[in-house]
Amino acid sequence: MTDTLIRNARHVLTMDDADQELQGVDIRISGGVIAEIGPGLAPNDTEIIEAANCVVTPGLVNTHHHLYQTLTRAVPGGQDALLFGWLKTLYPIWARFGPEEMFTSAQIGLAELALSGCSLTSDHLYLYPNGARLEDTIHAAAEIGLRFHPTRGSMSIGESDGGLPPDTLVEREEDILNDCIRVIDAFHDPSEGSMCRVGIAPCSPFSVSRDLMRDAALLARDKRVMLHTHLAENDEDIAYSQAQFGCRPGQYALDLGWTGTDVWHAHCVKLDGQEIDLFARTRTGVAHCPCSNCRLGSGIAPVRAMRDAGVKVGLGVDGSASNDSGNLLAEARQAMLLQRVTRGADAMSAREALRIATRGGAEVLGRDDCGQIAVGKRADIALWDVSGIESAGSWDPAALLLAGPTQVRHLLVEGRQVVRDGRLTTIDQDAVIATQNRLARKLAETT
Repeated sequence: MTDTLIRNARHVLTMDDADQELQGVDIRISGGVIAEIGPGLAPNDTEIIEAANCVVTPGLVNTHHHLYQTLTRAVPGGQDALLFGWLKTLYPIWARFGPEEMFTSAQIGLAELALSGCSLTSDHLYLYPNGARLEDTIHAAAEIGLRFHPTRGSMSIGESDGGLPPDTLVEREEDILNDCIRVIDAFHDPSEGSMCRVGIAPCSPFSVSRDLMRDAALLARDKRVMLHTHLAENDEDIAYSQAQFGCRPGQYALDLGWTGTDVWHAHCVKLDGQEIDLFARTRTGVAHCPCSNCRLGSGIAPVRAMRDAGVKVGLGVDGSASNDSGNLLAEARQAMLLQRVTRGADAMSAREALRIATRGGAEVLGRDDCGQIAVGKRADIALWDVSGIESAGSWDPAALLLAGPTQVRHLLVEGRQVVRDGRLTTIDQDAVIATQNRLARKLAETT
């Protein structure tokens, strides 16, 4: 792998332990790792990336996504529904997906993330119609070049048994657990610098049994992988938990082994004070999805209270059927604005929101080798050109969430340049868009 020198960066937001901000420095990358940081580094025999007009940050980290949903953006009938009604509109459409739909939608979702500065993303795939498998998304991530944390999701309780999804989309629990073992053994890499780590992710309390939740936790600990699910997303979710299980979501998670440093929950909009304290005490992570929560009318998650209590919080774009975008920098801005709406203008700074989107997400996903610009850390680096119209007149270009830009000029993942001058280097972007639109039209025509 060729060494790279990022030269004369205008401003570097390191997100390191000291929260350093550096100006006019170079960053040397060797073997996928940040090897040296400082002014005037010798170019030696390296590829040079000029950064005089750029703010440099760690690559952003996305802690919750449903990549398959990029094929169902802005679907009529679901645009103005709450969570349960939105799901019931989309389940029959998703039931017609197959391997090609899963692969292509993942390519588009990952490409969109990369262009917004994201270098590491998780994904929650919980339905497998018509021969689709988790590796459809894993292969897409390898092709795009992003660091990937796919989770083997599942649904096992259909409508006939009191669940929300149609019976055609649920699986036998024995089959679910066996396939979890298969994909972990085939694709999970626990080593430092790993490009693929697999997790286990039963979908939600309203689509799987308590037995599956408990068995999934036992299996994850045996395999030393992480656990992920949806929790406390809206008032309907809370009501379902209380009616079906006689407890709030936090107690449900605790009873079934779903707290700890190896667990992160998506949304958590409706956590109360006791549940926040539980997550802080057990070091359980949260994926905050502000745009999706707004789109579905779920509410505003108590992120300020979570952060103040010591809960690990990262950001997630959630699925593109409920966002309907996949721009992680825009997600960070939305997170900042929502906390200000509820708690005042000083509730969250632009820099704190960006830290949640980088270092915070890496901590949630258990990646202490990512999420910061420091010697010895992985070379996942985003360069934001602040010489354009979005930043013109900005007194503080490092406050990216206030004045932009919202897309990267360059993105490096493991030292490889995945985005160069605002274009993906790893795929034919236009061809993949054309395939995506063809598949979307086919789905719409048969609905």
